[in-house]
Amino acid sequence: MTTHAPQDAVAVLRRWEDSGAVWRVLERDGDHITVGLWTCTGDELVDCVRAQGPALDAFVAGRASSEDPAAPPAAAAP
Repeated sequence: MTTHAPQDAVAVLRRWEDSGAVWRVLERDGDHITVGLWTCTGDELVDCVRAQGPALDAFVAGRASSEDPAAPPAAAAP
């Protein structure tokens, strides 16, 4: 398992998703989120990322995997 800083974890998940591979939230443990990185077919776990922070929370908010639609960005306050 690889532990990343929150911004790095988001970058890893975005690159993984952009390459056509699948990520899945495996565990939400207190402040930390553990995400599994799966092959493009989604049938083989390659690595895991464990991180914490608001950037990662916002990126995976309401999603169990990269196959779920991303939440729309929050509107800025006037």
